[in-house]
Amino acid sequence: MRSEGLAVAEAPAAADVGAPVVERARPVGRCDVAVIGAGPYGLAAAAHMRAAGLATRAFGQTMAFWRRNMPKGMKLRHATGISHPDEAFSLEAFARVDPAAAIRPLPIETFIAYGEWFQRHAVPDLDRRRVTRVTPAADGFALALEGGEVIEAGRVVVALGLKNQDFRPAPFIGLPERLVSHSCEHVDLSDFRGRRVAVIGRGQSGCESAVLLREAGADVDMLARGPIHWIGAETSDHGPAGLKWRLHDLMSPHFTIGPFPLSWLVVMPALLHAFPPALRGHVGTRCLRPAANAWLRPRWGEVRVTAGCTVRDVEPAGEGVALRLDTGATLNVDHVMLATGYRVDIAKYRMLAPELLHRVDCVDGSPVLSAGFESSVPGLHFVGSSAVFSFGPFMRFVAGTSYAAPALARAVVAAGR
Repeated sequence: MRSEGLAVAEAPAAADVGAPVVERARPVGRCDVAVIGAGPYGLAAAAHMRAAGLATRAFGQTMAFWRRNMPKGMKLRHATGISHPDEAFSLEAFARVDPAAAIRPLPIETFIAYGEWFQRHAVPDLDRRRVTRVTPAADGFALALEGGEVIEAGRVVVALGLKNQDFRPAPFIGLPERLVSHSCEHVDLSDFRGRRVAVIGRGQSGCESAVLLREAGADVDMLARGPIHWIGAETSDHGPAGLKWRLHDLMSPHFTIGPFPLSWLVVMPALLHAFPPALRGHVGTRCLRPAANAWLRPRWGEVRVTAGCTVRDVEPAGEGVALRLDTGATLNVDHVMLATGYRVDIAKYRMLAPELLHRVDCVDGSPVLSAGFESSVPGLHFVGSSAVFSFGPFMRFVAGTSYAAPALARAVVAAGR
């Protein structure tokens, strides 16, 4: 890695006499690969790149989205480890350090602790500065960091996951945050104690948010387009329900997303990548349909559910908000929590310069990626949720690092050769 120092103000060219002096920071270092993001996908990508012998720098706050955008008390239905080349830092290995990691479903706090442990061992020199801008450079890309420093990289891997990707239906756009918020904006739901809250949605996020709100002392209504689809058994007993889901597990892959037999397609992202986009999208829609784990049902309590409705209009009403439904009914609540999921649009990552962003071929905001997770801009890669369009639902889960990180590293090494 070469060091070049920081530039002072450059003198204007002779033809620009009288023009203002513009300060440009010269790169202070260079690497083969820069990884932006320090969640599971960013950490896995950095670990595999380094194992492949590539000079790699990783940027971001460890597990930031998980710490800042997931509520306390949340549990993970799909608890899997972050991919490492020799599997030295698996979730099972962490369970020998912290026995709580063996609990299922896994508490979010334990998974965050696991991610931090993985980072300390696998990516110990993580640079926690924020990347403010990525621009094209002569030999790759220039990354401006908060504080003004600039780093050059031959390749860039964007691993920002669901950052800024929360989806808000049209009736709720523009309303103040004291009245409407997304489920990803809350860590401590005790702030809603004694308040009436309407949860919009019926997937795992919506149902778990409703339960956690009720347990925090809120009065909760759930509004959903259809009935709640419960999956799995409520307990691990040996009754008929438990037997049914044990048989289901025997026919399904180790990591199950969606119904059998589509669940087998999901864990083969290389095969899905070869599918026509429309067919791949159909598989994704079918496998990611709204559903909630049955182990939430015993905790349901007095959550009221209105199924088969949509919100047509929303407006402030006194200190709260009035929701007008397509059924003709009106519901008055203190706050609306949107558990309406996420829609990827890489423009919302905000650090890609316009001249770079406009060169990335996208479909509805998602980049079109090659087998090596490379976009239409040579050297610019995307992993995690932004790769779902090209590789299927597996990329929405931590387990997907087991495919994405090694495939990415192989492609970069092959391109170097």
